[in-house]
Amino acid sequence: MKIIIPCLFLCVILMSCVAETTDNSKKSSSPPLIGTWKLLTGTLIEKGDTAVTDYTQNTSFIKIINDSHFAFLHHDLNQGKDSMAVFSAGGGSYTLVDSTYTEQLDYCSARDWERNAFTFAISIKNDTLVQYGVEKVAGAGVDRINIEKYVRVKK
Repeated sequence: MKIIIPCLFLCVILMSCVAETTDNSKKSSSPPLIGTWKLLTGTLIEKGDTAVTDYTQNTSFIKIINDSHFAFLHHDLNQGKDSMAVFSAGGGSYTLVDSTYTEQLDYCSARDWERNAFTFAISIKNDTLVQYGVEKVAGAGVDRINIEKYVRVKK
């Protein structure tokens, strides 16, 4: 009887350690895509022409991604008070299979873009996200390659 009580006590302690380890592994297994991302540069390649936009100067663009949806917000840094005034926003659901990220754009301030899916190959290294894909929007006459480079926004 003297041996059974310490053995039971030891089993309870070991089981609580295993449960703690399991909970920690669940927390660390969330996809690295989830979070808030700030767009640094965007490269559009259309009909052989390449245009690179620096999103760190006169505008700000963020993308927020949770476990099932994304949203983006883009605006100028002068609060719309000059010729560079811009505001756009959109969002919807997404799927992620390996490195294939597909956005289903359900809401967009550019309404021709709504109800379209956009598939990107993504790579994440440290706090940098790069997405590469083709954007086709028949209603807006868009057919181009889009390459975007983001950095994770720290809390």
